[in-house]
Amino acid sequence: MGCSLACLCLLGCVLYPLAQCTVPASEFRLEGDYLIGGLFEIHYEAFPTFHGRPQTMDCSSKFLILSNYRRFQLMRFAVAEINNSTSLLPNVTLGYEVFDHCTDAQSFSDVFKLLSVNNVIQPWNVPNKNVSKVVAVLGLFSSTSTLTVAPLFMSDFIPLISYGSSSSIFSEKAKFPSFLRTVHSSKKVMEVIVKILQYFKWHWVAFLYSSDDYGTDGLKLFIEKIKDTEICLAYTHSLDSSHYLSVFNQIDAQRINLIVVFAPHWHAIPLVQAAIRHNVTGKVWIAGEAWSLNKELPKEKGIKNIGTVIGVSQPVVTIPGFEDFLYSVKKGNRCESTEQQFCNQIYNCSQESADILAADPSYSFSVYSAVYSTAHALHNVLNCDFGKCDNGIPISPPVLLAQLKKSNFTLLTERVQFDEEGDPRFGSYAVLFWNQTGDPENFGTCWFYPSVKMFINDSKIQWHSKKVPISQCSKDCKKGYAKRIEGIHQCCFKCEICPNGTFVNRTKDPFNCIDCEEHQWSAAGSTSCLPRTVEYVAFTDTVAVVILVGAGLLLALTLAMCVLFAINYNTPVVRSAGGPMCFLILGCLSLCSISIFFFFDKPTVAFCVLRFLPFVLFYTVCLACFVVRSFQIVSIFKIAAKFPQAHSWWMKYHGQWLVISVTFVIQAFLIIVSVSSDPPSPFRDIVSYPDKIILGCFMNLKTSSVSFVLLLLLCLLCFIFSYMGKDLPKNYNEAKAITFCLLLLILTWVIFTTVSLLYQGKYIHSLNALAVLSSIYSFLLWYFLPKCYIIIFQPQKNTQKYFQGLIQDYTKTISQ
Repeated sequence: MGCSLACLCLLGCVLYPLAQCTVPASEFRLEGDYLIGGLFEIHYEAFPTFHGRPQTMDCSSKFLILSNYRRFQLMRFAVAEINNSTSLLPNVTLGYEVFDHCTDAQSFSDVFKLLSVNNVIQPWNVPNKNVSKVVAVLGLFSSTSTLTVAPLFMSDFIPLISYGSSSSIFSEKAKFPSFLRTVHSSKKVMEVIVKILQYFKWHWVAFLYSSDDYGTDGLKLFIEKIKDTEICLAYTHSLDSSHYLSVFNQIDAQRINLIVVFAPHWHAIPLVQAAIRHNVTGKVWIAGEAWSLNKELPKEKGIKNIGTVIGVSQPVVTIPGFEDFLYSVKKGNRCESTEQQFCNQIYNCSQESADILAADPSYSFSVYSAVYSTAHALHNVLNCDFGKCDNGIPISPPVLLAQLKKSNFTLLTERVQFDEEGDPRFGSYAVLFWNQTGDPENFGTCWFYPSVKMFINDSKIQWHSKKVPISQCSKDCKKGYAKRIEGIHQCCFKCEICPNGTFVNRTKDPFNCIDCEEHQWSAAGSTSCLPRTVEYVAFTDTVAVVILVGAGLLLALTLAMCVLFAINYNTPVVRSAGGPMCFLILGCLSLCSISIFFFFDKPTVAFCVLRFLPFVLFYTVCLACFVVRSFQIVSIFKIAAKFPQAHSWWMKYHGQWLVISVTFVIQAFLIIVSVSSDPPSPFRDIVSYPDKIILGCFMNLKTSSVSFVLLLLLCLLCFIFSYMGKDLPKNYNEAKAITFCLLLLILTWVIFTTVSLLYQGKYIHSLNALAVLSSIYSFLLWYFLPKCYIIIFQPQKNTQKYFQGLIQDYTKTISQ
């Protein structure tokens, strides 16, 4: 007889009538016009045993889960409440057939029973196939159990509404087209857990999980959620054995103070009990919704020593009338026979109603809303709009499934709806902790619709350490310090100060020092950049005003000299100074001063070109004039006598003007080429000062070097010729004056070059203008001004007789 029963169980009650497996007075069955199937894990086989031969599964002999029995009674209460309603499914009665599904490997007879029609399972898609009275199935609680039975219901699109299976795989509608649930996916739970970790800045985390589909899915989702956060998964371990000491030792070795336990309560309870035994203290435990409202663990002796337990759960919803229903049912029903029942529809009813009500109340609303969702869908299919339902309408699973997906009704205070993945679009999560009395106390709430929002009042929490515990591999860096990762975890790092010109944005990227923009600067250890000060010498600057006044005075002085020389044009002093060449030199010196006016204000391309072009071009002409003039002086006294023909050729063909003209043309050509190929342009000096931008002009020295070489060559020739005439008569000793002017010129630019190497501030351009002005003044003051002095104050020396006397004295000296 035992073998027969075992075979019948394995065949799933397919080939043999199952009339004897029901008990008329059983809590597990209720006749009705339409039946709702129920699968509840009232008992659980924690450690499956090996069977040498097929045998039936006696669920009532396994470990009792009182909280699941409570949920089973909630389903019965909901059906009874609907049957007593005059507005929902009038003149229609709901029945149910419920089974104790205590194992995910052997309890399939209950599933086959729900799928059968007259105790026979017909092949799928058979024409004229009879339809079972079971319109939908409620269950299961655990994800693993649901995963084993769900495919059996999917082929006929029989709605399977789970009140506890949160694994994310059930959101894949290609695999589970008729699966819905009234509990949030583990994705939502992980969002809440991660938000809690971020709120309290717990970054160094251990994750312990059950080795079933629920736990492994939770681990996968947790890793995904923390990917772009500062949270590090320091240690992970599955709870597939009772050897917890090594787990705790590893957690302590890595200085982890935060432990997330994502597992059903039958795994969580022995883990926490082991923590108490092994004296694990000072930790923060994050409890998943499966055990956060457990009633047994808070009463364990020594539970306060392990630290603070924070949990995530659905808010506890009081179901009106359920307590009275449970007391009335328990009072009116006698205990069923404890004799083994084939289809696992038996329960040892020794527990009192108070014990059942005191069990874990979580998922109550999930069961309640699942039953009501089925009733409302059936109500809509049967067109129950006018106080009566049309019982003639055939009910098929796909039709009911379509209405279930459209659910939109108010139950208690919630608006019950499902999204396109069959997940609930209602409800929230409570964030709680176990207080000193062992009761769960809410200190926060997380809402998911229409958007994710969390509220936390952490002042309510009674921490084991009297303050918010810390769980970090490394202490946070100070402001202005970047993290340098040590090892494989980003949470383990050392702190390095960000240097000048960089900053660290701890919100966006705490691991790198970010360079400031070109127009910004920062000191070492900065968290942001400051705008640089843009500096240039304006026309109104005191230095600029002084230099411009000097340039104006130079122009006035040059003009005055031109007038004085014009009046005294035929005098020996003017003739000896160069005659008509004096006017060319004075005019070029005036034109050189144009450059000075463009060294101030914001530089532009035009300003940069005009700083360079007038001075180089016209100063070249001035130097050419002095080269010719010094050559002429030496030629008259020293070369003409030795080379008379060369001197006559020079005078005949106006060699001086030819040299000046050729020099001018060459320099003009060189300047045009350099300006055309790479013109001077505005330049922002961002290197010299970290907090300033100095506006100036950039000149390509390669392209303009030939122009400067020509100037240097002219200076060299001028210096050679003027040095040769250093011993000439005093009034003809322009050569000495030219030599002195050249020495001043060289000294001026040596000083400027030295200063420019040491100083790169905004006044370097003012010094450049001053060097240009000094170069012009050197010839004006030391060459022309002595001539003006003789003309005005010593006219007796400005006579032909005086000059001839000097020449005769010089000739006598030479002859001796």
